[in-house]
Amino acid sequence: MKNVFVRLKEYKDKASSAERQIITFILENPNISSTCNSNELAKKSFSSSATLIRLCKKLGFSGYKEFQHALIIDIANRLEKNKLADREIRRDESLESIISKVTYKNILSLEKTEKLMDEVALKKALELLNTSKTIAFFGIGSSLLVAKDAYQKFLRINRPCLIDSDLHVQILNAKNLREHDLGIIISYSGLTEEMLTCAKLIKDNGGKIIAITRFADSKLASFADCVLYVAATEFLTRSGAMSSRIAQLNVVDILYTAYLNQHYDEAVWKIEQTQISKESKEY
Repeated sequence: MKNVFVRLKEYKDKASSAERQIITFILENPNISSTCNSNELAKKSFSSSATLIRLCKKLGFSGYKEFQHALIIDIANRLEKNKLADREIRRDESLESIISKVTYKNILSLEKTEKLMDEVALKKALELLNTSKTIAFFGIGSSLLVAKDAYQKFLRINRPCLIDSDLHVQILNAKNLREHDLGIIISYSGLTEEMLTCAKLIKDNGGKIIAITRFADSKLASFADCVLYVAATEFLTRSGAMSSRIAQLNVVDILYTAYLNQHYDEAVWKIEQTQISKESKEY
């Protein structure tokens, strides 16, 4: 089931003024909203039913009825999760509490990312993987760690792929991709200038792009042929990407596993061939 609250919150910053009125009303009055038909909700949010229906479709629903059904289900599951999600790390936090809160944040991020995973987009990503000659991975900071994980996975099954920690080399890789090549760009914000540079170079040369980024109308998403969205519930006072990195790794695992499933026999054979022995040796 698609998560309404996740999609509304992720989309709000990019929404038009009319759409933002609807989103604000629903988030502030979810119980009232769930009982309204499209005309009633449009009237209460000082908008139009046409704007409301367009918003529902932008959020990935077939129409208002599917949106309303998902909203009712979300309301039933929302209270306890919201209580936990709002608890930030305090100065005097105990180790037991830190373990519990960080773990919960990561679990919540995975659950929200699952709700944002679009099967149509995933099928498109698999098509791009199947028709590409070379796969190049791109990322900076914590996203580079995720890109390296993806690179190692696809290298394991002998897919020709590229990655480099040096930004200049990443730009060279982007310049060298052509029509039958694929760039997988990982950027939570979707606004990282260096990744946008790589995306533009890939598109200019006719290459294809899969973007792994947050649910928003970002510049990176506009360059991509396919977008796989992640959600995050980061602490406000964070020392680095935490739940967003977990969510990105989860999307990579989903994409990789789905690709293996399509090439099951061949992939299993290749994994066995590339297995590095861990047998104990005497030295």
